[in-house]
Amino acid sequence: MARAVWGVDSAARATEQLFYCVKNEFGYPKFWGRYLTDVPNVSDGLNKEEITLLRNYGIKVMPIYNVFREAVGYANGQVAARNAIFHARRLGIPKNKVLFANIEDYFPVDEGWIRGWVETLYPTGYRPGLYADPTKGDFSNAYCEAVQQNNQVAVQTMIWSAAPRPGTTKEQKAPKYQPATPNCKANVWAWQYGRDAETCPIDTNLADRRLLEFLY
Repeated sequence: MARAVWGVDSAARATEQLFYCVKNEFGYPKFWGRYLTDVPNVSDGLNKEEITLLRNYGIKVMPIYNVFREAVGYANGQVAARNAIFHARRLGIPKNKVLFANIEDYFPVDEGWIRGWVETLYPTGYRPGLYADPTKGDFSNAYCEAVQQNNQVAVQTMIWSAAPRPGTTKEQKAPKYQPATPNCKANVWAWQYGRDAETCPIDTNLADRRLLEFLY
């Protein structure tokens, strides 16, 4: 694989101040993961000013949808996808960009939800993404089952792996790109290798260079 690119994600809004903190303490991110909506005590929602700020610095926006606490049931996957699409359109994020569903390792997950997410997103022109930990919880089995039901899940979905987690580093000290993957066919194109940095409120990531095309 070509050299991975380095980036960050944050629950907090990307302000000038946070950008300079990251640039001075860690490195210059190629992409920045941000949540599409406000979730009280969890995440600040992305807004158009923030998108402009990041893009002016040459940083691509990696949109994340996190308004759910379990990933169970086909219809619920469809609803989550429709909501994510609504917010992406509201923010002016164009088609052919990936929207990541934020599946934490303690969430219940089933194959129906994953198929609902993928099968609803893909026909709209947006690309389905899944943030998840393939080593913990229900995700890996549910994902592989969804792939068995519909091979397009494997073809269309980009996975952002949350494991292993050696810890946050500066860009120059980032580990070799070796994310955990599900036990079946999967495009694991991003890796959150460190969480909750002390000096700035960010997580550190690596991504396969091919992902950049699908970020805004």
